[in-house]
Amino acid sequence: MNWDDARVFLAVCRESTLRGAARVLGVDQATVGRRITALEKSLSATLFLRTSDGYALTAVGEAALKSVEKMEQSALELERQIQGLDDRLTGTVRVSTTDSLAIDFLIPAISRLHAQHPDVRVQLDASTQILSLAKREADIAVRNTRPDNPDLIARRIARWPVGLFASQAYIDAHGIPPQGTAFEGHDLVVYQPYLQTHKDMTLVCEPLQRGRIVASLSSSLLVRRSIAAGLGLGEIPVYMGERDGLIRLWPERNRPQPYEVWLVTHADLRHTARVRAVIEQIVEAFALENE
Repeated sequence: MNWDDARVFLAVCRESTLRGAARVLGVDQATVGRRITALEKSLSATLFLRTSDGYALTAVGEAALKSVEKMEQSALELERQIQGLDDRLTGTVRVSTTDSLAIDFLIPAISRLHAQHPDVRVQLDASTQILSLAKREADIAVRNTRPDNPDLIARRIARWPVGLFASQAYIDAHGIPPQGTAFEGHDLVVYQPYLQTHKDMTLVCEPLQRGRIVASLSSSLLVRRSIAAGLGLGEIPVYMGERDGLIRLWPERNRPQPYEVWLVTHADLRHTARVRAVIEQIVEAFALENE
């Protein structure tokens, strides 16, 4: 099995459908189907069961998958090592981050980068999905959690307390909730993933039982915009609340865990000129905003 066939095989394994695999590979569905049929014929083996729910691996296919994943790791390692020796300030750098950090920090960083190195293009992915640097889904990640992969280099570039905020319009209409009342009579906006993973959720250590959750949002930017629109009270990093002109309530109280920002890249890419140039501008953007 050559690497081109292996890529098609992996895409079908991971997507379970020809359409999904075609989307990932950037080819049409019929091409993927033909490649899989040809691959099975060349190996004289059935790799997939065609079911109503999609393509499922046979026992032979599962055995093949382990070997193909090793091929993928070797191919990606070779690609990273070659790119790590690249001293040209040209080409694409893929960056993964959240929407809030993209707007506040990375877009200004990209603007400065373009002025200095116009041949370096940044492909920016802003979402809650964490892309894999090991699999070359991104070259740089700016995240609020530190990865535990030893092949990744992580540097903390910001650390902010998290406080309770509201808009002036909300305070004028509803007042400030007294501490110890579990937000009785008040509207709240919360970060949806946090809500899903915490049974006894609090905002700056205050229980929510008597409050009214009027919106749960999938990103920190949506939480910020909801608070600014007067929808309810919410918990966000103090830096962001102050940047948005919001009113901080109970300033003596913070969430126990601060909001940290980590810049992460793969060890093999840290000396690539274009990657290094992007990293320098991102670090500078955070340094400028935190002066």
